[in-house]
Amino acid sequence: MTINCKGSLIDLSTPKIMGILNLTPDSFYDGGKYKSEDQIIKQVGKMIEDGASFIDVGAYSSRPGAKNISIEEEEKRILPIIRLLITTFPDIILSIDTFRSQIAEKCIENGAAMINDISAGNLDPAMMAVVGKLKVPYIMMHMKGNPQSMKTLDQYENMMKEIQLYFATKIAEARKHRINDLIIDPGFGFAKNIDQNFELLTTLELLKLQGYPILAGVSRKSMIYKTLGISPSESLHGTGVLHTIALLKGVSILRVHDVKEAKQCITLVQKCID
Repeated sequence: MTINCKGSLIDLSTPKIMGILNLTPDSFYDGGKYKSEDQIIKQVGKMIEDGASFIDVGAYSSRPGAKNISIEEEEKRILPIIRLLITTFPDIILSIDTFRSQIAEKCIENGAAMINDISAGNLDPAMMAVVGKLKVPYIMMHMKGNPQSMKTLDQYENMMKEIQLYFATKIAEARKHRINDLIIDPGFGFAKNIDQNFELLTTLELLKLQGYPILAGVSRKSMIYKTLGISPSESLHGTGVLHTIALLKGVSILRVHDVKEAKQCITLVQKCID
């Protein structure tokens, strides 16, 4: 199972790591942490050295209840950093965390390699057409509503069945737009409460029936720190436990804040299953 990133085939038969770079002041864990170019370069360099195959750059906070920002503000935050990272790390594979086709297109034009869309096209009907035109990998996440409303939309009759239907529909739509490289993200924490997140994790292997790589983003999320009664900054060990379960369920990409520790999880799990 491979994806084509700027002409290079990335083999996902061994799980890969996507390091998170938030350029937002209000993300739940590391909002506002990287304010200077030197801090950004240092952090990205460390993630690459620690084993990240991809760096996911986001300038719009998608935490529950996050403030909406304009396209102009998102572009102002993200484009200079894309250019900085491409110049500093010419071989870097950048994923762009955005649901706006205009931002996606400009970032790809400036050297990014893939698009990570929390809405799978629901928040911008032009997104799939743009991704199809750009011929880049597309990560499609399951979410209901938007970051401002999703917390109230966690009602399901059969959650996994609804998520499977959602992805079947979205995959068909993506194929119509000739998007060749698809990755599905079940959307931990997006329109799902804590119990639903754990139900999703324990049935994650059912999404493999879609036939596409799965990305899991559980790093330091509330399903960990609220369950344990701790803070996001104290949730590294809990994150490692959930990463291990996700890998055993067949996940191909871990989207993480802590690359070194995620790499250790992959190494140990692979040792058990090889």
